[in-house]
Amino acid sequence: MRCLVVLFAVLALSQGTGITRWVIPLHKGKPLRKALKEHGLLEDFLQKHRSAVSSKYSSFGEVASEPLTSYLDSQYFGKIYIGTPPQEFTVVFDTGSSDLWVPSVYCKSDACQNHHRFDPSMSSTFQNLGKPLSIQYGTGSMQGFLGYDTVTVSNIADPQQTVGLSTQEPGDVFTYSEFDGILGLAYPSLASEYSVPVFDNMMNRHLVAQDLFSVYMDGNGQESMLTLGAIDPSYYTGSLHWVPVTLQKYWQFTLDSVTIGGVVVACDGGCQAILDTGTSILVGPSSDVLNIQMAIGATQNRYGEFDIDCGSLSSMPTVVFEINSRMYPLTPSAYTNQDQGFCTSGFQGENNSQQWILGDVFIREYYSVFDRADNRVGLAKAV
Repeated sequence: MRCLVVLFAVLALSQGTGITRWVIPLHKGKPLRKALKEHGLLEDFLQKHRSAVSSKYSSFGEVASEPLTSYLDSQYFGKIYIGTPPQEFTVVFDTGSSDLWVPSVYCKSDACQNHHRFDPSMSSTFQNLGKPLSIQYGTGSMQGFLGYDTVTVSNIADPQQTVGLSTQEPGDVFTYSEFDGILGLAYPSLASEYSVPVFDNMMNRHLVAQDLFSVYMDGNGQESMLTLGAIDPSYYTGSLHWVPVTLQKYWQFTLDSVTIGGVVVACDGGCQAILDTGTSILVGPSSDVLNIQMAIGATQNRYGEFDIDCGSLSSMPTVVFEINSRMYPLTPSAYTNQDQGFCTSGFQGENNSQQWILGDVFIREYYSVFDRADNRVGLAKAV
């Protein structure tokens, strides 16, 4: 099962033997990238940083910056183009799955009728692979078939890419989604038979400057970004801390513990976790999550959700995730979903699971790098 879960300053940069410094007046809440751009320094900053740290990588590949649109802080999606001439689609860039699929003109489900549908007959580069595709996610499913075509993400054209075309999308999950399909960014071992993940195809064809990608998710409805082939230092503060991948399937690693006030409330003795851009919340074993709900003062309502008193945020505790001996705190405002005066917990329990899913609630706080070259995840405080 794939893990998509859809729920409705002074800056110094070392360069050679010298130090380049920018002193920029930053307003509270203004992203560093915007401040640099306003002062005409962003391009210079990125060029100098990348030349300093990326010289060992091939210059043949490209860096692609794909803006992500946020819908209610629960769905982050961007544009891709499939075929010749290109047909446009919006997709969730999902690190919890590995297949690419979009609706097709052969699909009559309500979900397909409400979205853009790919027409193979209108693409001169489409080839039918003639293989079936069936995917079950944490919520939602699809059935269809596989083909080959050119897939373009930002400025990178990815030829001979396997593309799933749905013929059925049962239920209502995808009917009301703001996106058309899903582009999986997990490891190939999670992909369906005959399907090659998009980023693997890009790496194999040396289309990206580095065999990694990074994600910045903004929680204020501003600019969010997927960067293929590079780390963008304007999206984080401090330094990146690296965590080794323990199983090359999901982006999985060891979570040391979850604490509140220095007391372990979950994952006692260590457990496994995955970093998942396709899951909007924080998911963990039911018993562990119940401990956290009680500790933060969340109360269960008749629909099974855990409500939080919006007026209590200032007195609620910080929840700390310890990963590879590094502390990653989440404040009440970070782990609480706020919508039109109602507040709910961003934690959700899952029966019969010992694995944690760190979704968008976590990624909004921590800029995330997914490094396939060294099979590791990089985390730093997001701006």
